[in-house]
Amino acid sequence: MTGTFGSFICRSRGSGGGGGLGDLLGGALGGLLGGAAAGTVLNGGLGGLLKQLQQSGQGDVARSWVGAGPNKTIPQADLASALGTDTLDTLSQQTGMRRDELLSGLSQHLPRLVDHLTPDGRLPTEAEAARMV
Repeated sequence: MTGTFGSFICRSRGSGGGGGLGDLLGGALGGLLGGAAAGTVLNGGLGGLLKQLQQSGQGDVARSWVGAGPNKTIPQADLASALGTDTLDTLSQQTGMRRDELLSGLSQHLPRLVDHLTPDGRLPTEAEAARMV
């Protein structure tokens, strides 16, 4: 799998825990995002995801998710462009969700996940990330 977000998600899948946001969302997407919250901030996954968004012209949106104030939305087409086809195909296979379902869920819930993982307006340290799960 290519793309930072894909590795952000994949590294988390065997972590044995979701919790938090993933439990609230339920279903395949909840498990995917809950696992992301549980296992990958430590390896630079969240930072890599934010960098991918910035490089694809979505820096303003990504900064709104990390900073204080309301989270900006991201159109599905822009999210698809930022994540890339390979990552989306792999995530679709892992979740059993169609690509359009996956993009719809991610565009709706990813801002809240990033906001949850960055409560102080910055990327968490390893110890802070461990406490979030």
